[in-house]
Amino acid sequence: MKAKGNAAFSAGNWVEAITSFTEAIECDPTDHVFFSNRSAAYLNSGSTAEALADAKECVRLSPAWAKGYSRLGAAFWKDGNLVEAATAYDQGLKLDPANAALKQGREEVTKAMEASGSSKAAEKAADPTPKPCVPSGTEVSAAPEGQEAPSDVAPVIGIDLGTTFSCVAVWQDGAPRVLEDDNGKKTVPSCVAFMPETGERLIGERAKAQAAKNLKNTFFDVKRILGQKMYDEAVIKESKRLPFTVVEGSNKQPMLQAEIKGELREFAPEEISAMVLGEMRRIAEARLGRNDITKAVVTVPAYFNDAQRKATMVAGQIAGIEVLRVINEPTAAALAYGLDEKGGAKDKGGCNVLIFDLGGGTFDVSALRIEDGMFEVKATGGDTRLGGEDFDAAIVDHLAAELLKLKKIDASKDGKAMARIRVAAEKAKRDLSSNTTTKVEIIIDGEEYVLDFTRATFESLNEAIFARTLDTVKRVLADAKLEPSDIDDVVLVGGSTRIPQVQALLRSFFNNKELCRSINPDEAVAYGAAVQAAILSGVRHPACTDLLLVDVTALSLGIELEGRQMSIILPRNTSVPCTKTRQFTTDATEAFQDFLKVKVFEGERPSTDANHLLGEFNVQGIEKARAGVPEILVTFALDANGTLLVTAMDKKTQATNQCVITGACKGLGSEEIQRMVDEAAAFAKEDEDMRKKFALKDKLDNRAFSLSDKNRDELLEWLDEKTVAERTLEEYEVKLRAYGGDV
Repeated sequence: MKAKGNAAFSAGNWVEAITSFTEAIECDPTDHVFFSNRSAAYLNSGSTAEALADAKECVRLSPAWAKGYSRLGAAFWKDGNLVEAATAYDQGLKLDPANAALKQGREEVTKAMEASGSSKAAEKAADPTPKPCVPSGTEVSAAPEGQEAPSDVAPVIGIDLGTTFSCVAVWQDGAPRVLEDDNGKKTVPSCVAFMPETGERLIGERAKAQAAKNLKNTFFDVKRILGQKMYDEAVIKESKRLPFTVVEGSNKQPMLQAEIKGELREFAPEEISAMVLGEMRRIAEARLGRNDITKAVVTVPAYFNDAQRKATMVAGQIAGIEVLRVINEPTAAALAYGLDEKGGAKDKGGCNVLIFDLGGGTFDVSALRIEDGMFEVKATGGDTRLGGEDFDAAIVDHLAAELLKLKKIDASKDGKAMARIRVAAEKAKRDLSSNTTTKVEIIIDGEEYVLDFTRATFESLNEAIFARTLDTVKRVLADAKLEPSDIDDVVLVGGSTRIPQVQALLRSFFNNKELCRSINPDEAVAYGAAVQAAILSGVRHPACTDLLLVDVTALSLGIELEGRQMSIILPRNTSVPCTKTRQFTTDATEAFQDFLKVKVFEGERPSTDANHLLGEFNVQGIEKARAGVPEILVTFALDANGTLLVTAMDKKTQATNQCVITGACKGLGSEEIQRMVDEAAAFAKEDEDMRKKFALKDKLDNRAFSLSDKNRDELLEWLDEKTVAERTLEEYEVKLRAYGGDV
C-alpha cells in the first residue's frame, strides 16, 4: 500500500495516494512514515486540517525523526500559523542541523513572517531558539517568550517525594526556587505521626522529633512499600524492620495501623504519602501567597515499576494534586545540572554525564548525553531499597551489639531503646562525614551510655553496600555502551553521597576524576522537577525552551508466551516515547483457536512468574487454523507520561483488541480513593485549626508578660492546664480577647 501510495503521489494523483496511505495505516497504525506521507498528500490536495493532524501524529509516534517536523512545519505554514511553523522547523533543526529541507522551510517562513508586517511575528522570526513540542493532551498556559506564565495563573510546582526527606520547588523570576517550610528549612522529613490520645496529626520535623516516644503511630520510609503487595519481598523485609504495624488489607495491600483515641485505624501507604505531598503543597501556597496550587511534577526513583509510579499518582490525587508528569529522580537531577554553570555542555560540544543518586531510601544511577540542550538518557539502573537508611541499620545493629557486649544492656527487645539508638546512629553517620571518630551518646532508662565509633568501623560494616552501588554503576555503563573514561562529569545527588567512602570509590573507579558537587545534593531533584513543571506549564524562558528531554524505560516490557516465557518487546533503556511491533502466533499445543489471550508483563526475569503483571486482554475472532499458522501483530506504544497502549491484531481477519496500561497496579479502588480524598480534606482543616491555635497560644504567652503578676499567673496556669490539641480554636480566641489581645 505504501508503494502504491508513493507511485500515485509521484503521478500527482492525490486522492489515490491518500487512499493507499490510509490502507497502509490501517495495516499498521504505528508507522510514522505512513502518516508523514499521507500528510504530504493531504497538503497537496488542499486538505490542510487533515495534513496538520497527520503531521502531529507522525511527530507523536517518532519525536526524534527530524523529517516529521518538516511535515509539521509545512502543515502549520499552509494553515496560516507562521509562528508554530517556525517552532516546528526549529525543533527539526535541533535534531538534524544540516537538513536542507528544514533550513529552506525555516528561511521561507521567516520571510513570510517579515512580509506580514507583524512586529510580534518578526520578533519570533528573529529568535532562532528551538521551542520544545509539548506532548498532546497537556494543558499549558503559554506566556510570551522570555517571560513567566501570567501571575494570575497558578504555577505548577516540582516535588521531590523522598523516602526520608521531601522538597518542593517552583519556577520563579527566571529560575527554579526551592521553597522553605515554616521553620526556614528546605527539606522536610517524609514522616507522619498521629497522637494516640488527641488524634492530632503531625507531619515533617514535628513528627520525626517525637518518634521515639510514639513508635507505633509514627510512619516513615513508607515509599519503600508504596505500590506493592504484602507478599512482595520488599514489604516482608520492611515490615520486620519498621517499628510500626503493617497488616494486610483488601486486595493484598499493605496497610499501616495506628491507634487513635483508643481505636485502631488503618492507612494505605498512598494515604501517608499523600499527607507528605499535601504538606509540600501547603508550603508552596504559604510561601507564594496563593491557595490555588493544584498541579505538580513529582519525582520517583528511576527503578520504580509501573505499580509504584501509579501509586505515586494516586497519592497526588488524594492530596488534591493533579500529577502532570512523573519524572525519574536522576533525570530531574540532570536538568538541575544542565542549568548549572557546568551544564553548558554546548561549550564542550556535548558531554556524557553520570548521575549518582544515593538518597535516604533509594539508589539510582543514570548515564546521559547532554548536547545543545538535548538531555538523552542512555541507560538507568538502581535499587529502590538501598540508601542511607541501610547504612543506619548497620550502625544500629553494631551499637546494640556493643551495648550488650560492653555494658550488658540488651536493647534489641526494647522498641524505645532501639529508636534512640537509631537517632544516635544517624547522627554518628553524619559526624563521620567530616570526622574520623565520633562519640555516640545513648540514654536508656535514664542512664547515659557513651560508645566510641570510627569511620573505619563504619566503612567495614557497610562494605557490601558500597560494592552494590559500584556494581550498579558498571551495569549502567555497560547498558549505555560507555567506558569510565567516556564520562565527562560524575554528578552527586542525595544526602548519602556526602559519605567519604562513597566519593573515594567513585573517584577511584573513574580514574581519579574530580566529582561534580556544584549542585546541592539535597535540593537538585526538586530543582529539576521545577524545570519540568515550568516546561509543562508553558513558561517561555530560554532556560526552559532550550531543553529537550528524552528518557528511557527502567524495566523491560513484554508478553507471556507458552510455558510462561517472557517475550520482551520493549527492552529496558528504550528511549521514551516509543513504539514497537512484533509478530506472534498461537499456542503450539492447541489448534483452531478462535481467540488469543495477551498478558502484559514488566521485568527482567526469563519467566513471567518472577515479573510484574501489568494487564491482560483477549483478541476474539482470530484465524481458525492449525497451531502456529495465525499471524498476530502485537504493538507496544509507550508515551512520555508512562501510559502503555498494547494492541494485538490478526493480520488475516483484522480482529483487534487493546489494553491501555494506566492503572495497572490494581491497588486502591475509586471508592477507597474518594474516601481518602474526603479524609485528607478533613485532616487539612484540622491541621489549619491546629496552626491557628499555636499562633494564638504564642500571642497569649507574649501577652501574659505584659500583665500584672496576678493576671499573668492566671493566664499562664490556664495555658498549662491543657494541651493545644485539647482546646478549641474558639477557646483561645475568647481568652485572647478577654486579656485585651487582637485575634
